[in-house]
Amino acid sequence: MLNKIIHLSLNNRLAVLILTALIFVAGCATLLRMDVDIFPDLNAPTVVIMTEAPGLAAEEVEQVVTYPVETAVNGATGVRRVRSSSNAGFSVVWVEFDWDTDIYLARQIVAERLDAASEDFPEGVQKPVMGPQSSILGEMMLIALTSENDSTSMLELRRIAERTIRPRILSLGGVSQVSVMGGDAPEFQIKLNPALMNTYGVTVSDVLAATDGFNTNAGGGSIYDYGNEYIVKANINTADCDALGQAVVRSDERGTVTLADIATIEQSGRLPRIGLASLRTQPAVILTVTKQNGTDTRSLTEAIDKQLESMAKTLPHDVKISTDIFRQDDFIESSVSNLESSLIEGALFVIIILFIFLMNIRTTVISVIALPLSIIISILILNAMGYTVNTMSLGGIAIAIGCLVDDAIVDVENVYKRLRQNRLLPSGERKPVLDVVFHASAEVRMPIFNSTLIITAAFLPLFFLTGMEGRMLRPLGVAFIVSLLASTIVALTLTPVLCSLMLGNERENKKLSSEPRLAKALRNAYSRSLTWIMAHSRGMLWGTGVLFVAAVIVYFTLGSGFLPRFNEGSFTINVSALPGISLEESDRIGREAERIIMETPEILTVARKTGRAELDEHSRGVNGSELEAPYRLKERSRSEVSAELRKRLGEIPGAVVEIGQPISHRIDAMLSGSQSQVAIKIFGPDLNTLFSLGRSIKEIVEKVPGAVDVNIEQQIERPQLIITPKREILAQYGVTMGDFSRTVAATLGGMRVGEVYDKGFAYDITVILDEAHRESIADVGLVPVATNRGPVTLETLADIRIASGPNSVSREDVERRLIVSANVEGRDLGGTVDEMRSEIEKSVTLPENYYVVYGGQFENQKSASRTLALTSLGALLIIFMLLYGEFRSLSQSLVILVNMPLALIGGIFMLAITGGEVNIPAIIGFISLMGISTRNGMLLMNRYNALATQGESLDERIRHGSADRLLPIVMTALTSALALIPLAVKAQAPGNEIQAPMALVILGGLISSTVLNVYIVPILYRLIHVKDK
Repeated sequence: MLNKIIHLSLNNRLAVLILTALIFVAGCATLLRMDVDIFPDLNAPTVVIMTEAPGLAAEEVEQVVTYPVETAVNGATGVRRVRSSSNAGFSVVWVEFDWDTDIYLARQIVAERLDAASEDFPEGVQKPVMGPQSSILGEMMLIALTSENDSTSMLELRRIAERTIRPRILSLGGVSQVSVMGGDAPEFQIKLNPALMNTYGVTVSDVLAATDGFNTNAGGGSIYDYGNEYIVKANINTADCDALGQAVVRSDERGTVTLADIATIEQSGRLPRIGLASLRTQPAVILTVTKQNGTDTRSLTEAIDKQLESMAKTLPHDVKISTDIFRQDDFIESSVSNLESSLIEGALFVIIILFIFLMNIRTTVISVIALPLSIIISILILNAMGYTVNTMSLGGIAIAIGCLVDDAIVDVENVYKRLRQNRLLPSGERKPVLDVVFHASAEVRMPIFNSTLIITAAFLPLFFLTGMEGRMLRPLGVAFIVSLLASTIVALTLTPVLCSLMLGNERENKKLSSEPRLAKALRNAYSRSLTWIMAHSRGMLWGTGVLFVAAVIVYFTLGSGFLPRFNEGSFTINVSALPGISLEESDRIGREAERIIMETPEILTVARKTGRAELDEHSRGVNGSELEAPYRLKERSRSEVSAELRKRLGEIPGAVVEIGQPISHRIDAMLSGSQSQVAIKIFGPDLNTLFSLGRSIKEIVEKVPGAVDVNIEQQIERPQLIITPKREILAQYGVTMGDFSRTVAATLGGMRVGEVYDKGFAYDITVILDEAHRESIADVGLVPVATNRGPVTLETLADIRIASGPNSVSREDVERRLIVSANVEGRDLGGTVDEMRSEIEKSVTLPENYYVVYGGQFENQKSASRTLALTSLGALLIIFMLLYGEFRSLSQSLVILVNMPLALIGGIFMLAITGGEVNIPAIIGFISLMGISTRNGMLLMNRYNALATQGESLDERIRHGSADRLLPIVMTALTSALALIPLAVKAQAPGNEIQAPMALVILGGLISSTVLNVYIVPILYRLIHVKDK
């Protein structure tokens, strides 16, 4: 079959060249159209359910909102985990489905169950809303609006953001959501004055009755007159505050009382305020743009920039739009360009090595052409398979770049050598060039083909990874395998054609008379060293064995981890204060954090979001701030900068600091529900007991070396004002519980009573107590309540006291949960978590019905490591079967497999020397070495067997065959190894982080396996064929 492919290609050379040109053109056109992103889609199919419950405390939200929603979705088809967070006035439920669930099916399942769940919600609780479909990589841009001289109010800035910018951005294809935070959300407020209400004898119930439908247009049907139809409309709606104030509240013998008599009506910021934003300590409105799955980030960013540029011309002159806070496009650009430069630099190394060894421009060109053509073919196939251009797919090609020319090198080197031998024959005995090329290519076809199959088999364990690591690393394996298969196709088709055309003419034949000087010198040196090694074979075997044992010992001293740290070019810093502080005080702490961050030389800018936006799944209390700080490293490393920030921010009184990065934070949150690398989850029924256990565990974790940003969820100790009705007195005064609760809700929390339509936009009308009359507990007690004996104060009908209650309630799979979170710095993740677990088990005694679960990256690391270990055994068996199928010899197959431990030696020592850890990419590097390292052994064994059929003695065929295959072995090893140097050297560059550990392992493994292979395999071959002497 393979011989037919080679023969067909040589007999149709013109067709092969034309087809190659067409593939180049099609591939380049496809590459320009392909979507570019930072990572593949890593998101677990998740549906987010958000419910606004104004005025309800966290425990009430848990009982009457969160629990019914959880109960409704639990047990649905494909649901694997349900998490929730109940905060004051807001509930978020995350429903996570199995990884292979279609997201649209998941949303349909949830939607069907939500209707039933919301039927029993209390009055005032809004209908549950499903968050827009997005992913952890969906948050692509932050846009800040500021007023340069404060001439534009925060109310107007918010209006511009919500009414002008947000709709225009949402109109762009691919935008999933635009959330707005900061400024004052506009609404019309009827601010009640209790003193005036008492004076006029008006109650809250009277106001609510008077405002029921008081600004709603009414339809009067139609009137027909003189053949015309007139639509009758009562045009009641108005945006004039004075007109709204003329609404009658009471009219009787005591006189007429209007809203204007007892309240101030104005357009103001919505109350209560739940979030603020700032840019470089200046108040701002920040828009967070989230894209839909499968949308090209770069093209969408470009479209948004164009929209903002056009809108900026129509905004007030002092309003400034800033987009330099966070742009995922910048990370994509730097990551992809770094990988592209690594590809180019690796290709240059390949070209240099080829020319040095071959000393012939034409042979170098023939070998090098396989490189871009294999990449182009890979791009075409990846695009047909639905993959995008991202750091994983590019990384797979970058790691394979040295291997892409290996097949061509083997073929070209053999053809070059056979043409030279043919040239040295008398003119009458010389064979036609096409025959020489065909037989030379056919001679190495099986090693080329089988080595590709073996390397492919070595990468099969990647496809058994599940979860996020499977989503992330599978495209890398696909890209590697596809590009390798493409290079094999090129080596069997185009390479022989080019050899016949470029090396077969008469003028080129004259250059074939002598072997390149470097190749000859290397072959002679190797022959001498091989003779000496064969004479001291026992010492060589013992020395190699000692090296292998030492490598195994070193391996168990290396740390472990999940994924390398990314260099995203931006810090995401969470600063939390104690629950219960006001938004204004939290804002002050946030501004102080901004000031400290801005004093760091590497920081470019900083933006802050304190609290939360409306219907925002990334909900925080008003005591929490998230700061985004892009940086550019200078003399110091990222770890040094983060250590300084951690130290200085930790000096802010009452602040708890957590430093991460935008994408890493969200990956951690998806894995464990916490935006940290380690999440120690404590489950149990009582919040106070959970918090007590959490504090004990936090104290232990803080003492573990390497643990930083240790934090505990602030779920309790929030001050509350408890209003308990005196039921007997309510009965005496004839006040129903409904009237009582409505009075409390309207005056203190605000109650929506209608809408104002102004210039095409709707604004809420809210009844609420004037701010000046609800600043203290005494003011609250003076709120008038309607009774059958006339208005009485709230303190007459209820007990009003201060207490403490939960700030938030977190649940997972219908159980209450508290998380102690931590990051790891300056130490390996696995070792740090093992020490945490050991210390906690020794020091903490858990009550009945309470238990601890360890979550985070290390759990995924352990799961992935187990999967890779088990599937690697299967890959090893497949590799052995392929080798046995080719050589039909158990002993020869085992000798070739010896290359694997030889490769492990270099890979382990390379990790140890560079201070690396055994993470998932490094493990994949070791697995890939299983396939790559067998290529050299196959080349030697295949040549030995060919010489044996020609009747050469054992020692002669070892000497002759080893010298024959030295050049292709050294060239393929050097091209594969040196092509990885750019990735290994620039390990900290954005985009290279995941590929770098793989590159280091493969680089070290190739060096050790190549150096040892050319001596160990001949020794072992002689041992198993000693009877042939």
